[in-house]
Amino acid sequence: MRFKKSTLFVTVSAAMLSAPALALNIFVCEPEWKALLAAHAPKATIYSATTALQDPHYVQARPSLIAKMRQADMAMCSGAELEIGWLPMLQARSSNPAVQNNKQSMLYASEIVSMLDTHHHVDRSMGDIHAYGNPHVQFAANDMIRISRVVSKRLESIDPANAFSYLVNGVKFREHWRKKLIEWEQRAEPLRGKQVVSYHETYRYLFDWLGMEQIADLEPKPGVSPTTAHLQSLTKLDPASFDAIIYSSHQNKRAANWLHQQTDKPVIQLPLTVSKGQTLDELYDRVLDDLLNVLVEPVKD
Repeated sequence: MRFKKSTLFVTVSAAMLSAPALALNIFVCEPEWKALLAAHAPKATIYSATTALQDPHYVQARPSLIAKMRQADMAMCSGAELEIGWLPMLQARSSNPAVQNNKQSMLYASEIVSMLDTHHHVDRSMGDIHAYGNPHVQFAANDMIRISRVVSKRLESIDPANAFSYLVNGVKFREHWRKKLIEWEQRAEPLRGKQVVSYHETYRYLFDWLGMEQIADLEPKPGVSPTTAHLQSLTKLDPASFDAIIYSSHQNKRAANWLHQQTDKPVIQLPLTVSKGQTLDELYDRVLDDLLNVLVEPVKD
C-alpha cells in the first residue's frame, strides 16, 4: 500500500507533536542546587557533580563529569570562584554551548544573592580568598526567594513548552519558603548573639542570617589546613567569649576536637548541604535543630 507524500508528512508531523516533550538534563555543581531545581522542575534529570561529603573547592574534572556536562540543557553552580579549579575545564572540554558563561542556561547563585566579604584586592598571601565574596551561599536564606524567581524564568526560557509548570512550581516554592522563614526566625531567636569558633567561614551566611558571630577560624588562613601553632594561639581565647566550636561534615574533625579538649567547649558538626533525597528546607530544619540542641538549654519544667 502506498501513501501520498502529503499524507505521510501530516502523519509524521502529528506523531511528533503528540510525543511527550523530553525532560531537561540539568548539571549542577553542588547538591543544594539539585534540591532547589528539583522543586522547580521535578521531571528534569538532574546530576550533581559533588556529594554532601565532598569539598566543592576540590573536584577532579574526570571524563564522566565532562560527559554529563556535554549532555546538559542547563547548569547551575555556586560561582564566585568556588569551582574555579575544575568547572572551567569541564565547560571547555564539554564543548556544550548551553553551559558556557554568559548564557541564559548557565546560572550562578552568587550572581543573584547579596554577597558577603567581597574584596577589592586579593593575593596568594591571604590564602584561599575569593575576590567576589564568600561563595558558600547555600545558607543565604533570605535570598532563596530571589534565586527561585531567576530559576523559574530561566527554566521557562529554556523549555517554553513547560513554562506554566515552572511558573506554578516556583510560586509554590516561594510561598512555602516564606512560611518557613517566619518559622525558622522564631525558632532561632535564642541563637542571636551566640559566638563561635568555626572552620573556613563555611557558615558565614548562616551566621549572618541568625545573628551569630564567628570570632575565630580553625584555619590560619582560608584554605590552609589548621597548624599546631595556630591552634595553640586559639587557646588564648577567653573561654567565656564563645559558645561552641563548629565544623562541617566534609571537614576534618581533629582540629575541632583538639580545641574542645583544651577549652571544654561543645563541638557541633553541621551538614554542608542536603543529603540524598533531602529538600532544601529540610536541610535548614536539620541545621537549626543541631544548633539549638547544643547552644540553647532545654526549658525545664
